[in-house]
Amino acid sequence: MPEANFGPYHVRKWFTHVEDVLANETGQPADGQPVRRVVIAAAIHNPYAGRFSQDLSDIVAKSDELGREFGRRAVEAAGEAGIQSYGKAMVVGSLGEYEHGNAFLTQVFADPIREAVGGGKSWVPSSGKVGSAGAVIDIPLAHKDALYVRANYDTVSIAFGDAPRPDEVVVAFAFASRGRLHARLGGLAAEDVRGEDGLR
Repeated sequence: MPEANFGPYHVRKWFTHVEDVLANETGQPADGQPVRRVVIAAAIHNPYAGRFSQDLSDIVAKSDELGREFGRRAVEAAGEAGIQSYGKAMVVGSLGEYEHGNAFLTQVFADPIREAVGGGKSWVPSSGKVGSAGAVIDIPLAHKDALYVRANYDTVSIAFGDAPRPDEVVVAFAFASRGRLHARLGGLAAEDVRGEDGLR
């Protein structure tokens, strides 16, 4: 078991991915500010790798500490562009269970991130898989305060090189500064969000 180096966890590696989208797929320049997409991720030792346990508290209990660091890094990477959308994902190494990845993504972990990005009334869309190092994961995005804002439904696809190793989980959180460029399928506009119930 690797020695803990971040609270009760052993984090082997942090990842920060930033992309600025200046035009859409057909070359239309941004209708306003470019979209900044940020992914913050960590390759974390899985304390349950290779064994079954009914109790997953070794992951869940202190995951708010991870959440605070994810939030700090996200706000720093987003910069002045800000954060309007979010989503989360995990890739579990081959010695772990899908459930181990989900244990990292509970509300205990997500609430400090919501706080860091200015609230976050809506639920956080998520995805996950069991995979080998370099596996690609699609992270869904939605407006952080109102799920009815269709323009903010988006996806970030990303891989993490040498992670996850078989006894690791890659935990990832994605963010975007705005909705898709030239979104034109209707729905609630971001500027009309009331932020009351996570839907509108």
